[in-house]
Amino acid sequence: MTLALFDLDNTLIGGDSDNLWGEFLVEQKLVDPDTYGAQNEAFYEDYKRGELDVYAYLAFVASALNDIAPERRSGLREQFFHEKINPIMLPKAQALIEKHRAEGHTLMVITATSSFITAPIVEALGIDLLLAPELEVLDGHFTGAVVGTPTFQEGKVTRLNEWLQESGESMAGAFFYSDSHNDIPLLAKVARPVAVDPDEKLRAYAEEHNIEIMSLR
Repeated sequence: MTLALFDLDNTLIGGDSDNLWGEFLVEQKLVDPDTYGAQNEAFYEDYKRGELDVYAYLAFVASALNDIAPERRSGLREQFFHEKINPIMLPKAQALIEKHRAEGHTLMVITATSSFITAPIVEALGIDLLLAPELEVLDGHFTGAVVGTPTFQEGKVTRLNEWLQESGESMAGAFFYSDSHNDIPLLAKVARPVAVDPDEKLRAYAEEHNIEIMSLR
């Protein structure tokens, strides 16, 4: 089966769900707007520069979740999807997904954003397979640790290789769609890399390496 791999944020959706989740928590007055809001933006700038400490960021995400009563989390996540994600769903992205589905390809989203945030989005896109950072939970409490390797930069290659070994699938002829230079390690591994509405660093890399560039906007 040919793999069709997709990044999520700014690739299949027209924004960054991680950053939007932080803004949503500020708007809902569930976190301190000054300290949390500033830290959320600082992490996002680190990400865009390719300098994100992914473990520190995921601990930051987990800490905010612990400040929300467990019985409220699912409702808030549903509200977040309808208010912040639904408006940035991209019809061209859905059409691309359906094209690969019609061709019998195995569809997977592989993202650096935690599964807590991304699982409902990926489900709405009609994709069953998701590789994302898994936040460790003990006795209903997010510890701040991550289960396994976070799917960020080289971590996407590591986690995908683990999945390939478990599933018996192959990378032969695989596609990977991404907007970010952080995904160059995986883009370099697939037969058919595609830069989608790429950032400046990825656009330069794509032009240098004759990689297809497309827009889903």
